Parts: sequence; structure tokens; C-alpha cells
Amino acid sequence: MKQFFEFIPLIIFFVVFKTTDIYIATGALIVSMGLLLALNYYKNGKVEKMQAITFGMVLVFGTLTIVLHDDVFIKWKVTVVYALFSVALLVSQFFYKKPIIKQMLGKEISLPANIWNNLNSAWAVFFAVLSALNVYVAFSLSQETWVNFKVFGLLSVTLVFTLLSGIYIYKYLPAPAEKKISSNKNPEE
Repeated sequence: MKQFFEFIPLIIFFVVFKTTDIYIATGALIVSMGLLLALNYYKNGKVEKMQAITFGMVLVFGTLTIVLHDDVFIKWKVTVVYALFSVALLVSQFFYKKPIIKQMLGKEISLPANIWNNLNSAWAVFFAVLSALNVYVAFSLSQETWVNFKVFGLLSVTLVFTLLSGIYIYKYLPAPAEKKISSNKNPEE
């Protein structure tokens, strides 16, 4: 349910864009993301790091879009956010030896270290490709095509990649019986 609420600003952006223009839609995106962030803080007493970073980028690039009346800034926001995600994933893995994917999911899922590294690398490459793809679509095709790509294309590709990631790790997950047996073992054995 939480993930559904995170898509509300994107839906609002799309609907407002279709009924008005990119500048009013960008303002609606900023306001709706700010409200969502405030609501999450009110309900949970904290804001997730990725959500705060994304809102900060929307605020900066969205404000530039509105103030300078140039849609190039909101188009670059997608590219910059995905590039930052890609770099953060790579830095966490290769410099800190703590893949972000493992930090996010490691409490719920137990996987071998090489699988965490593979998954982390795959997501880093995925975000880098999306970043480059956004540049192409944003600056080679029409504004309307870019908005459709941003709302439906990126979302669809991300959902498919998430599903493929789940399929990839599924075979490495311990079977429920193995978990039970290993947790009941005597440490002296």
C-alpha cells in the first residue's frame, strides 16, 4: 500500500500535464511530493533517505523549471536521480564493501555475498541505462512522448526489472525447512 501512495505524485503530474502544461504539472508534482513527505513524517516520525533525496531533486529541478520557464530542468531531474542511484550503488559495493541492496533487503532476505553483489551491480547498471535512455527520449522526442515515457515507460521497465530480480534471487533463498532446521541446531554440533 505504501508503494501505491508513492506513485500518487507521478499520477498527479501526468493528469495535470494532460489538462494544462508542463509548468503547472511540475508545480503539482512539487506540492504533492512535499505533502506525501510530510504525511510520511507525521505517520512514521521519519523520512526515508531515498524519498528525501528524490524530493530534494524534484524541488530544485522543478523550481528551476517553473522560475526559468524551461522544461529542460525537469527533464534532467530524471537523469540526475537515476545517475545518482547508480553511482551510490556502485560506491557502496566497491568502496564500502556494503551493497545498498543488501542494506535495504538484508534484514528480510538471506543471500550469499556474491548474489548481493550481482544484484547490486545489476541495479546500478539498470539505473545507468535508464539515465542515458531518459536523455535520449527527453531531448530527441516530443515533450508529450517524454512525459508518457517518464510516467509509463520508466515505471513499467522498473516493475519488470524488479520482478526479474526477484526471480534471480529466488533460487538462492533458503527453503523454509532449512531455515527451521538451521535455527534449531545445537551450536555445539
